[in-house]
Amino acid sequence: MMNKMSVNIISAFFFVIIVCFFSGCHPGPGVREEITQFNCLKKLKPKKHPLFIDNLDFQGLATSIDHSLEYFKRVPLERKYQYGNQIFNAAHMIISLETFKAFLENKPSTKALNEFIKSSFIVYEAAGNEDKEVLYTGYFEPTYDGSLKRSNTYPYPVYSKPEDLLEIDLSVFSAQYKGHKRLKARVHDSTKRVVPYYSRKQINSIEDFFIKSEPVVWLKSRVDRFFLEIQGSGRIVLDQGDVVRVHYAASNGNAYRSIGRYLIEKNEILKENMSMQAIRTWLEMHPQRMDEVLHHNESFVFFQKEEGGPYGSLGVEVTAFRSIATDRRLFPKGALCFMQAQLPDKININPLKEWEKACFFVLNQDTGGAIKGPARADLFCGNSNYAQFTAGHMNKYGKLFFLVLKPNRGS
Repeated sequence: MMNKMSVNIISAFFFVIIVCFFSGCHPGPGVREEITQFNCLKKLKPKKHPLFIDNLDFQGLATSIDHSLEYFKRVPLERKYQYGNQIFNAAHMIISLETFKAFLENKPSTKALNEFIKSSFIVYEAAGNEDKEVLYTGYFEPTYDGSLKRSNTYPYPVYSKPEDLLEIDLSVFSAQYKGHKRLKARVHDSTKRVVPYYSRKQINSIEDFFIKSEPVVWLKSRVDRFFLEIQGSGRIVLDQGDVVRVHYAASNGNAYRSIGRYLIEKNEILKENMSMQAIRTWLEMHPQRMDEVLHHNESFVFFQKEEGGPYGSLGVEVTAFRSIATDRRLFPKGALCFMQAQLPDKININPLKEWEKACFFVLNQDTGGAIKGPARADLFCGNSNYAQFTAGHMNKYGKLFFLVLKPNRGS
């Protein structure tokens, strides 16, 4: 293990390299300030408001609001969050969510709900794409078979955070780097220079990688492990019957690249047929090309055991069909949102069937490597069969709105 002085020397060296080559990095997981980089929210006049209606009958919404409140009550009350050209602190965010939750306890009619929002809240629309639309995808908490011990049946390790994984925060060197992404790196064994951390291909090629990164569990399928990384959490049914939950602990810092897009570009799967299930089927039918396809995504995720969850990037539990992931650089964390999208019928689910229009309230409680820009959002769908189907096939455009209490309404 390196001592504190060694780490400081390494960090200082790497800082010089970064100044030269990476001065354009964006905010990442280490960012403490919540002011967004770009103005991706447009304030709407009341006559431009959407019709606020919850097709899910508000089920689970109060729980999700409580989780955002848990986050806001944990951070400094003066922490700032940006909505368009306006800034609100965490104290106001708390009052905003508590006010909305209290109103829901009266089980308001659609008319009463819309009048309440019009009189008490400011509504912002996400910029979206050129058509002002947001592409919604989904994620869920999968369940896989596994073991605490390696065997011929369970040969694929789910790695913990490696001992040699460094996380470098440039802001400790200069205020000009405040808000920049924390960089993942390692010390090269022979040169002792700081270099980017191993890619997916490199990790898979190191036979004794488990020495520096003790496996949390072992899985039957390499494909299961890959999709566990994509989802960020999961339930593992152990061979002796117990169930453990594993959650995201860290990543190697390499850029996320979609293997779905790669398979489309290679004409292996038609765009209109693309889904999580289609990718899994293709991989299982083409084991000889698994390295080629999986290594296209150089990002690699490490896990840890945790009770409860799954947890989003705010450190609070996400709620099925009430939590979304967005680009953390662009939208206020923990915020109350309203999404217009489409969902499959719960009884007659079919990927080829026209999904039904759905409008409902959600909380912005997560982020993800593939969720970048003002036109992307990922809906957490839970851990049921319906959740797996919805998450695997969801690729729908819709609208996204953010709501916050008007200033002085809670005083």
